[in-house]
Amino acid sequence: MSEEGQDRELLQQPWVPVFLGGMRLLAKSSFGDAEYWLLLSDMQNMWEEKVDTSVIQDRAQELNKRLRAPVDAFFSHLCTVARPLLAGEVSSELEDNREPPVISVHSRPERLTLQLKSELAGVPFYWEFRCVQSSVPVVCSQLVRPLLAVSRVLQKQVMELAAQLSRKDVEIQDYRESGAVLSRERLQTEEFDLHRYRETFVTQVLPKVCAVQDCFGFDATLQDLYAAVTAQETKHQQKGLVIRPGESFVPDNRVCDSHHPEDHTPGKKRPGSPVKQEEPPDSTQEDSGKSSGQEEDLRPSSLQEPQSEQTVPLSQATVNRGPSRPKKKKAVGLFR
Repeated sequence: MSEEGQDRELLQQPWVPVFLGGMRLLAKSSFGDAEYWLLLSDMQNMWEEKVDTSVIQDRAQELNKRLRAPVDAFFSHLCTVARPLLAGEVSSELEDNREPPVISVHSRPERLTLQLKSELAGVPFYWEFRCVQSSVPVVCSQLVRPLLAVSRVLQKQVMELAAQLSRKDVEIQDYRESGAVLSRERLQTEEFDLHRYRETFVTQVLPKVCAVQDCFGFDATLQDLYAAVTAQETKHQQKGLVIRPGESFVPDNRVCDSHHPEDHTPGKKRPGSPVKQEEPPDSTQEDSGKSSGQEEDLRPSSLQEPQSEQTVPLSQATVNRGPSRPKKKKAVGLFR
């Protein structure tokens, strides 16, 4: 898998709350054919490890001296054991009545090590995830920006639900005006007020939510929403990054020119604006000299007046036409 493909694969993986070695963490991982990328966070630090085939082979030989299996063989076993643990699930090896894998965590601000012990073909198999502190771009791209996108989606969802409740209130009011009566009085509801609902939520519900301080509460619904949002973000990024060979970005002059201060200089033409064309001076007038001025004095006054711009007269039908009336809009909605 290419590096760009691995980035997209990891971005679309949701953060999952896990409990590893007595430590609560948020985890997300991407396993390829013979490489993986792991992210872990305790909401104070974030660690990551990204390894390829050569690193996996060298580390396996370092931790398992008697190991003589090819890389794809023991890496498949590693995926089988590690994936469920990093997803907050039970390892599939428990179904075969094998010894469950044992994992321990050693945490420091700049490094986090996960030591994993399992059984491969009746022989103990050891592995270590040696994670280092993540860089700021990785934290922003894999955690901050997706969570901000999820918050915007949730806000949009709340507004659409509020609009739907308002339409329901209009529908109920129409039923009441038509003479409909509730069969059970306890089903009667008040008209929905978004402003009052927000005030009630902030003053009554929000303190209870903040008192829990469960930063690891990524339930299944939020995980699905996170995956859907990041999938759309990846799709838009792929469309925006398509650049043809040999082409460069050229800004639109119609937008950029409006911000140039030199465009407002008196006597200077601004690009893109309509300019009245001036007729070039007649060469015969320049050669005539002062004698031409005397001849102009003898001309009628009507000929000495400057030529005015010609206007196209309006047709009779246009003059007699009255002011246009706005068309009536058709009623659209629940009631017509």
